[in-house]
Amino acid sequence: MKKLAAGNWKMNGVAASLSEVAALLQAHPAPACEMLLCPPATLVAQMVAMAAGTALRVGGQDCHAKASGAHTGDVSASMLRDAGAAYVIVGHSERRTDHAETDAAVAAKALAAQAAGLVPVVCIGETEAERDAGATLDVIGTQLHASVPDGSTAATLVVAYEPVWAIGTGRTPSLEQIAEVHAFLRARLTARLGAEAAGVRILYGGSVKPSNATEIFAIPHVDGALVGGASLKAADFGAIVAALSAA
Repeated sequence: MKKLAAGNWKMNGVAASLSEVAALLQAHPAPACEMLLCPPATLVAQMVAMAAGTALRVGGQDCHAKASGAHTGDVSASMLRDAGAAYVIVGHSERRTDHAETDAAVAAKALAAQAAGLVPVVCIGETEAERDAGATLDVIGTQLHASVPDGSTAATLVVAYEPVWAIGTGRTPSLEQIAEVHAFLRARLTARLGAEAAGVRILYGGSVKPSNATEIFAIPHVDGALVGGASLKAADFGAIVAALSAA
């Protein structure tokens, strides 16, 4: 399975922002890795139309655990799929913090995504206090176990490790710290999913930028990146795509 460069636009972007997508596709029409952008829900269908026939896949940033119903303001996985999305991010730390999402809620969303034909990108990661307390592996081990649906396969699951303290801060864990976590996650996935775990892509996220992408992608069990701010600009995200393609 190809490595994955995923971009999370978060609550950024209007129709005019799609010019960056056009520039990205012009500069990187056939990368060796898979490219994914997750714009706000308002732009999913427009970005899907732009991406038709290209190497770019489009995803959502969240979905509801139920397929439909009285949930004003929410978007279901089936709606995202209907709009042409292929992936959806679930359990991002900003959702866990801002909306008090639990591991059980994340697992329910991931299961709904899989049922709708989307691949969930399940996010996990420790806070600065948890890292400083030496609890990183305990925290992410618990999150992984409780957030990933049973029966997941390499084709139906992506895991993203995002240390909360590194998201948007410019701080990045040491290469050794990233390596330790990714090896741990691979071992835990293997214990849970067996041979399928070898093909599950484990992304690193947290202040990934062109200047550090190459060294991060050289780490074993880092199968790509979940990129925030750098994914908003074609030049920055394209450089990350190029680094991953060369890894």
